[in-house]
Formats: sequence, structure tokens, C-alpha cells
Amino acid sequence: MPESTPIMIGSERSEVGLPAGIEILARGGSALDAVEAAMRLCEDNTADHYVGTGGLPNARGEVELDASLMIGSSRAFGAVAGLHGYPNPISVARAVLERLPQHSLLVGEGAATFAAECGFTTAELLTPDAEKLWRETLLEAGDESVEGENTAAQSGDLAYKRAALDLVKRMAPHDGPWGTINIIALDARGEMCVGVSTSGYPWKYPGRVGDSAIPGAGNYCDIRAGGAACTGRGELSMRAGTARRVVDLLGAGEDPAKACRAALADAGILPDEYRAELRVLALTPDGRHGGAATLPGATYAVMTAGDAQPAMLDRSVL
Repeated sequence: MPESTPIMIGSERSEVGLPAGIEILARGGSALDAVEAAMRLCEDNTADHYVGTGGLPNARGEVELDASLMIGSSRAFGAVAGLHGYPNPISVARAVLERLPQHSLLVGEGAATFAAECGFTTAELLTPDAEKLWRETLLEAGDESVEGENTAAQSGDLAYKRAALDLVKRMAPHDGPWGTINIIALDARGEMCVGVSTSGYPWKYPGRVGDSAIPGAGNYCDIRAGGAACTGRGELSMRAGTARRVVDLLGAGEDPAKACRAALADAGILPDEYRAELRVLALTPDGRHGGAATLPGATYAVMTAGDAQPAMLDRSVL
């Protein structure tokens, strides 16, 4: 791979971690190391309720985390989904990639077992602030049982599942920037890595896995063309293969922002009763980048070795 000028881009709120990642790249470190270090800081940011510690829980009040990493030169992929009790799922995803090459994705109890075998430390992920948001949203949704969660459960598993499903249909995310965090890095050796981490759609049905753990949907990286990652309505990007579509368009010579818009337009033709905003960003092997969103006001962060702080750029609007 040819020598490259190191660069990192990321979705909204990735600016918490980008300076640490770019410092690694400036020292000649790898794109993989940079993405993991940057994402861990995002996951540890308890003010962010959409990744790691402090992530908003599912309808049962449990925090479930998804994360993935993909390497551009080999398209090696490692991911975890529905992970409970481990604050840095990005590092567990890296361990899957490196220590368990016969697999690409571990979920739920299996992901937790593997994390324990690797020596990762557990933590309480549901912070008081996140729990407060969850309980307040239950009330705002008109739930007849903030105590009723126990009542439904005592009435039988089927009754609980029906109650949880009803909550998911009625509860919306809280105000403010929200969604998965994506980070893409290009190192001096020309290697690229895409990383994604999320606590998933807030108040989701227990066990729901979105696009963040699915290659080609929320994350894709091919050093011949570039890397892309999605934020927002993951069910749409899974159905449309949005991240892979962006990379294919980059490979055909399309400009990054135009490739992102075209991929969003493709996802936009799909019927979806629960349609919500979808955003995507992309980086090419020669350092060009861009992003797009289905609603105005979305931004993404860019940082190079010469920058004191990440620059925030507007995404193109579909």
C-alpha cells in the first residue's frame, strides 16, 4: 500500500475520541489502534447515551451494546452484539477479529463469555442518568405500569413480551444529538479501518441487533475503494446494504458525498412504517471524505495530524 497522509473522520460526538486517535496515527500507529483508542473514549463518555457506559437501555431496562471493526486491506471483520456488562464493546470486537478468526460475530451470552475469557473487565452500564431518562420516558409514553413491568412479567412471559413490544412502538428517543458513533481512520501506511459502536435504538425490544454489527449494512471497508459507516435507522441500512453500496460507488469513481447521497436515496425507496433519520459518511484511500443525511443540520468530524481539534463539517442533505 502507498504512503498516505493520516486522517480520521467520525460521526457526531466522535470528536471526544478523535484527538487520541490522531495522536496514534501521527506517531506512525495503525488505523486499527487509532479507531479503537478513539472509540473507547467515546464509549467511556457517560454524557453520551448512545454508546458504552451510560447507553440508554432496552424496553426491559437493560443496556445492550453492539460494536464492530473492519480492516480495509483484508476485509477482516470482528463484531459483538447484545453484549451486557462490558463497557468497551469495540475492544471485544477487536478481540473477535484478532483472537477468533474462525468467526466474525458473537452475540449475547456467547459474546460475554468470550469477553470474560479474554480478561475484559465488567462494569455497571446503566448509569443513574440513563435510568432516569428511561423511567421518565416510560411515564411520558403513558405506560400503565412503571410498576407494571413486574406485573406483566408475573402474568407470564407472553404478556411481558407484548407489553415490551407496545413500549417500543410508543417510545421515542430523547431530544438532542443521538445515534451510533462511527470512526474511520487512514494511517500512514495506507491501511484503513472502520469502527462502529452503539447501545442501539433506545427502548428497543430486548435482543434487537441493528446495522452496527452487520458488515455491509452499518460498516464496510475495502482499501481499493474506501470505507463507509451509517448512523440512524439501522433497519433500513440493513435492508439496503447501505455501507457496502457507498463503498461500491466509491470504487466506481463517485465523489464521497455523492456516493453517500445515492446510497441514502436507495434506502429511501423502501417502505418503512418507523422511518427515522439515516446518515452515512465515507473516506477514500487518498483522503477524500464526505457525508450525507436525510435531514438538514447533520455534521461529521474530520481531523489530521496538523489539527489542534477536529473540524466539524456539514453533511450533504438528500
